[in-house]
Amino acid sequence: MRSETILHAGDWDAALEIDRVLIDFDRRHRRRIQLETVAGASVLLDLPQAIRLRDGDGLVVEGGIVRVVAQAETLAEIHAHDDATLVRIAWHLGNRHLPVQLLGDRIRIRADHVIEEMVELIGGHVETIEAPFDPEAGAYAGGHSHLHDDDDHHH
Repeated sequence: MRSETILHAGDWDAALEIDRVLIDFDRRHRRRIQLETVAGASVLLDLPQAIRLRDGDGLVVEGGIVRVVAQAETLAEIHAHDDATLVRIAWHLGNRHLPVQLLGDRIRIRADHVIEEMVELIGGHVETIEAPFDPEAGAYAGGHSHLHDDDDHHH
């Protein structure tokens, strides 16, 4: 199977799903990659430019859509006793240019004992979890980074 078109999560009919691919964060920003589906089939993602795949996106292939599922990874989930401390932690993580997933009262990063120790010194609390990692795209990433055949507008 070959996919040259990606559909946003929620923008396609789930009844068209024919298979799934489990992909960790590192492999979800690609232009071209060979992926194996849950059912054991092979899908070639072949795009003109690299895009960031999100959980629930659809890879359009002949015969239907292959759902992208963000694979669980070992993460550090950070929380604090008050908002000011959590904001301060977020600033320090951003200052180190780390990918972060913001969840309101929690922040997720990839497990890293050095960063986790820094977070605890600042007053945060860290719990190691297994969960999909879907960090912020960043201020310069544009509105979204998906490719559409009918996309004639620019961000």
